[in-house]
Amino acid sequence: MDNNQKKKLSIFTILAVLLVVVDFASKKAIVSRFELYEQKVFVNGFFSFFYVRNTGSAFSFLADKGWGIYVLTVISLIMSVILYYVLIKAVKLNDNITCVAISLFIAGAVGNLIDRAAYKSVVDFIRFDFGSYTFPIFNIADICAVVATILLMGIIIFGKGKMERLLDSFSKEKQTEVKADAA
Repeated sequence: MDNNQKKKLSIFTILAVLLVVVDFASKKAIVSRFELYEQKVFVNGFFSFFYVRNTGSAFSFLADKGWGIYVLTVISLIMSVILYYVLIKAVKLNDNITCVAISLFIAGAVGNLIDRAAYKSVVDFIRFDFGSYTFPIFNIADICAVVATILLMGIIIFGKGKMERLLDSFSKEKQTEVKADAA
């Protein structure tokens, strides 16, 4: 990795760290200022902060399983490490949009990982209501993951060439590793 790539990797790493700090600070503010299940309405019938704890993942998946929090913690940790490796590969390909998306994914995974490790649950507080429908309550880390997903979907749909080069670099590296192991 050359100096320019190292600089870019540092920038994208700092982006992820800053987003984790924003996520952590927002959750800390909610925990210190709200009682569990307390709500503060900002736009009546539409937007509020509503402090809840989620022991599962998206849409409370695995929330009713006692072991679910441990599984999700391990998965988040493993995915964070894998994503950082993918970030390094994307930096080497000079694929800045993918780097932003992966940095966002890392921030989302680490943000909720910190909660699971500290609280055995994730602090969620952003709530939107649409008439009688309440959208699942979420946090800044979740926003990071959703924006990352949207960016990657856009890359896949509109910029397939860059995604193919990224995937191709993984297969070439694997072929090199196999050849080295055979020697």
